[in-house]
Amino acid sequence: MQYGTAAAASSAEDSPQLLGHPTGLFNLFFAEMWERFSYYGMRALLVFYMTKGFLNFGDSVASTVYGAYTALVYMTPFLGGLLADRLLGQRLAVILGGILMAAGHLLMGISNEKAFYFSLALVIIGNGFFKPNISTIVGSLYAPGSPRRDAGYTIFYMGVNMGAAMSPLLCGYIGENYGWHNGFGLATIGMMIGLAVFVMPNFVTQLMIAAGSVAAVIGLLWFRPDDPAAIALNIFVAVCLTAAAVISVLALGRGGLSKTAGAAKSGPVSSSHLLLVLGGILLAVPVVALFVSGFKVILPQPLQLLSDTTVQSIKEWSVGDWPVPGREILAIFAAEVSKPAGLLLTLTGVLAFGSLILQTLKMQTIARHRMIVVLTLTFFSMLFWAFFEQAGSSLNFFADRNVDRVANVQRLIAESEVGTVIQLQPTQEQLGRKNGKLEFTLDQLDKLRSEEAKKGTDAKFDFVIDWEVAEDNVGMAVAERRNELAASTFQSVNAVCILVFGLVFTAIWSWLGARGLDPSPAVKFALGLIQVGLGFGAFWWGAVHHDARGMVGVSWLLLGYVLHTTGELCLSPVGLSMIARLAPKVLVSTVMGAWFLATAFSQYLAAIISQLTGTEHGGGADGVVPPPLQTVMVYGDVFKMVMYAAVTAGVICLALSPILSRWTHPEAPEDGMG
Repeated sequence: MQYGTAAAASSAEDSPQLLGHPTGLFNLFFAEMWERFSYYGMRALLVFYMTKGFLNFGDSVASTVYGAYTALVYMTPFLGGLLADRLLGQRLAVILGGILMAAGHLLMGISNEKAFYFSLALVIIGNGFFKPNISTIVGSLYAPGSPRRDAGYTIFYMGVNMGAAMSPLLCGYIGENYGWHNGFGLATIGMMIGLAVFVMPNFVTQLMIAAGSVAAVIGLLWFRPDDPAAIALNIFVAVCLTAAAVISVLALGRGGLSKTAGAAKSGPVSSSHLLLVLGGILLAVPVVALFVSGFKVILPQPLQLLSDTTVQSIKEWSVGDWPVPGREILAIFAAEVSKPAGLLLTLTGVLAFGSLILQTLKMQTIARHRMIVVLTLTFFSMLFWAFFEQAGSSLNFFADRNVDRVANVQRLIAESEVGTVIQLQPTQEQLGRKNGKLEFTLDQLDKLRSEEAKKGTDAKFDFVIDWEVAEDNVGMAVAERRNELAASTFQSVNAVCILVFGLVFTAIWSWLGARGLDPSPAVKFALGLIQVGLGFGAFWWGAVHHDARGMVGVSWLLLGYVLHTTGELCLSPVGLSMIARLAPKVLVSTVMGAWFLATAFSQYLAAIISQLTGTEHGGGADGVVPPPLQTVMVYGDVFKMVMYAAVTAGVICLALSPILSRWTHPEAPEDGMG
């Protein structure tokens, strides 16, 4: 019974279409958009929730948990895809993944540390089922060899970036300004809308797309800072969403996603297979919670095989003129690798890549050369994502603590006001200033806002406090809170830039390719690394040229993110197609799994880099964030190191590009085994 092969091909040819694409694509566009809205909404808030919410983690602990979470998010899709292929089919796997992720976001609303880790575990496992399988269904909508499939994936990934652009602007803004649980609650609603769009009858799906889009547009226009640039950004995303919703509703008017799309190849899923998978999930959730927490769900402290004394001795290790930053990086790396998630990733990576290297050495010349190219570029990709993924951790902290996010000020404090008590809305402008004799710091500002948010319906967004004007307050700006941008909203810059520049880069590569000038994959990887390095150069330059309070102009943060995005557009689209083209056919799936494993490890490397920027004194209830002047160059110095590392890696990759290009053997058959 060819349940998912010939029947699927016939269905792909006969399905209703709009603009040359199956109308089911627009179901998947919105299902994925809302799922990414949910995921990136949580990502934008996660480190802030851990450091400012009830957990009161220090920077180092928050970075470790964040790194373990994002690493495991990239590991689970391999298993989710495997189970879908063997037992469930893609459709049921997507539904199961959506339910698990919605449950995880919902559980995040409980102020309990163990519940927090279990919620992360649910999201991790749910992502493993959802992410790879909805992408597979997109491909199944097209007949084999269809020239429109690539364009279909381009449209689909625009939905990914639409969700990623919206979520920080809504979940991030609402979470930071109106309470963390409201932000996570919004992410939960997004996931449930995405799931409904996928499973509901076509008419209901149209209503859900329209209603969800209208609600999101209203939210984008209502919940925003009072700043022209922020308003323009929200309007741009709202217009894109409206256009996508109108096209999708029109498309679904011709017919929606077939109920057989993504169905199991062997026919209806047996109850025994379903029970087996559900039982596996019940066992997997506590196991994943153990790893993401470092076994803290059953131990008083996270498990670490190396003692703190040993880690400290590595920091103080004296070997010739080895610089202090090198010793500190080695110490943090050793500590992280000795934790459960780090140990799992390291051992898995050593076994996987060790096995691939051994197999590579046994191959014939062309296949061996191509595998060396794949493994080399996988290494450079891992470095790129380790640098790029600072966005969710150290760059989020930097934006929160040292980027001047107040767009407009009402007035400046005059010398005649010294010694008087005034009322003002506390904002970033007061950080590092004295309220009477006490220095006002970010943790105090966060505490004031948290206490106000707990008042529920009586809470005031624009609450005021008494401020005793000290001598150092002369010239201090007084602003309204609505003029302060939420730090997490900057997480939308990358996705918005991809929406703007994505088609431009596609056109550039096509134009160059038509003239035989398309750069090789190695050159594109090098360009990506160099640009991400230049992005960190912008962050470092901004930190060096901070103002008298230690604050950095927002333009430097935006410039850095734009450079990161252009770097991503050079490197990211190349990787998977390179593997499909260069890896021997018998190893394509294995090499693809190794690629995602390297991406997972890069998330953990990102956490190690982020820990170098830790500026919070201690953690827990005593955690104090120093004033901006004391933290700005902590970030600046680390960003300078990352800049040098990324640009150096890019230059090395560029230097290797001639030989790597030669070793792809473009003149030989794709498999290269003969």
